[in-house]
Amino acid sequence: MAEKRDYYEVLGIQKGASEDEIKQAYRKAALKWHPDRWVSGTDAEKKTAEENFKEASEAYSVLSDPQKKAKYDQFGFAGVDSGAGPDWSQGFGSLNDLLNNLFGGSFSFGGGGFSGFDSFFGGGRSQGPRTVRGRDIRTRVSLTLEEVYSGCTKEVSIERNRPCPECGGKGAKSESDIRTCPTCHGSGQVQRVVNSLFGRAVNYEVCPQCGGEGKTVSNPCRKCGGSGVERRRETVKVNIPAGVEDGMQITVRGEGNSAPRGGVSGDLLIVVSVQQHQQLKRDGNNLFYTRVISVTDAMLGTTIDIPALGGAQKLKVDPGTQSGTVVRMRGQGLPSVNGYGRGDLYVKVIVWIPRRLRGADKEAVERLAASDAVKPDPTRDDRALFEKESQYF
Repeated sequence: MAEKRDYYEVLGIQKGASEDEIKQAYRKAALKWHPDRWVSGTDAEKKTAEENFKEASEAYSVLSDPQKKAKYDQFGFAGVDSGAGPDWSQGFGSLNDLLNNLFGGSFSFGGGGFSGFDSFFGGGRSQGPRTVRGRDIRTRVSLTLEEVYSGCTKEVSIERNRPCPECGGKGAKSESDIRTCPTCHGSGQVQRVVNSLFGRAVNYEVCPQCGGEGKTVSNPCRKCGGSGVERRRETVKVNIPAGVEDGMQITVRGEGNSAPRGGVSGDLLIVVSVQQHQQLKRDGNNLFYTRVISVTDAMLGTTIDIPALGGAQKLKVDPGTQSGTVVRMRGQGLPSVNGYGRGDLYVKVIVWIPRRLRGADKEAVERLAASDAVKPDPTRDDRALFEKESQYF
């Protein structure tokens, strides 16, 4: 099974994309991959289009929902349901209906052409000056299993671009030095007329003089050279929620690199690395612990201490406990990162048999061996345990 692609990558947009940009990106994908457009294609083309359309629709269903988007931005795929996409059991619906529901109005796909999409074949609408966004910063933080259990706050030292203290991030000595770009007149874009088979179309491209910002600096700040930022090493406090897993990414909005001349700051991406615990093993939200006890404790019963993350717990071992018995301690595992429920702690009991016996100890065991009480007579539960263990051999 192919690995899932990042939802932003699927729609061809950045993390800071607005609601309108997400919708426009999905429109573009729907127009390209909706099965209605591939009715006359080969079977392979139809299958590819269907898979790509489903992928784009799943991405849109998450990114267009503010709550789902927030969870996805912070925790990735772990923050959203595995079946986040639409239900296709009733078919895909027509492309016309999809566009009408998405944008309102009346759009016609087919014999009537693309009503409402005059720039689909070669152009785009003028979007105004673009907002410059700073680069994201990716770093790693190491956590103990105890920190995962309770959640914690970590201090992360990073080097990043921050607003220049000399010009306040403007890139110029004063506001009067910042002027409207003479090439694009502040729009951030320039027009280019293209004649194609489908008629005359207008393309909008990023202004080459101002880089799409719509403004130019005539007297740049000497300290930052007009960029509005300088490099600094700083410490950021990051709240780590309980239940995170190894490899999970946490997004801290606006704590990445500052953008030139007052743009939108990038994000700080924290990749979680969980250290191995000396006694406990983790599988999802569940924990596993193996405890070795003596043969006499197994025969007579005992109480043992279990190193649960929430504090040591007492576990009663019943008389006659067989080696390999697994006891489930409910709710003693790790919390879910989404805040729903808590895992369990499974304790496997291994009975240690001494290799050598001497003197009185050997004589005592020999006397015990003559008793019917120690001859194998497994109960139904014992047989079930033995059959389970035998599956591995």
